[in-house]
Amino acid sequence: MFYYFAKFVCYIFLRFFCRWKVVGRENFPLEGPVIVVANHISLLDPVVVGVASPRMVRFMAKEELFHIPVVKWIIKGLRAFPVRRGRSDRGALKTALEVLKAGQVIGIFPEGKRSRDGRLLPFQHGAALLALKAGAPLLPAAIKNTDKVFRGGRITITFGKPLKYHIDGPSTPHQVENLTAAAYQEVAKMLA
Repeated sequence: MFYYFAKFVCYIFLRFFCRWKVVGRENFPLEGPVIVVANHISLLDPVVVGVASPRMVRFMAKEELFHIPVVKWIIKGLRAFPVRRGRSDRGALKTALEVLKAGQVIGIFPEGKRSRDGRLLPFQHGAALLALKAGAPLLPAAIKNTDKVFRGGRITITFGKPLKYHIDGPSTPHQVENLTAAAYQEVAKMLA
């Protein structure tokens, strides 16, 4: 319930104060597991992805946020779950796989941190690994101007076509790298 209330409030903010635009919403699968992979330039990015999505999106959020009392309450209410950055986190991987096996949507910023200058940083391999393990498509999303929202920038989010990569058996490092590269190229193309 809190998720949908927060989504409505954020929609009002984006619609009337940020002049936002959503492109490619028809590319968003309406059922089954999905991993949304987006660039990350602002703290507003999860809000934009969540509001633009026709389905609930559960985000992996850096573990440090779960140590700040008010922030912890809000992000837990939004159904986010913690991930330890910079190293393998089996707990976050297990939670993510459970969410995907339940046919839900996960939001990941595969750059691993915000880009300070707006340029797309290299993608880490976690989203592709999850996609291959769960048999879920990656849905590339490109976000523009969330870092300029109070300087007249018009926020745009563009959803690309889902990337599906079928494999038989366990994934190989080469397959993970290929899917990561494909997602990176799609997001970069939409940002150009």
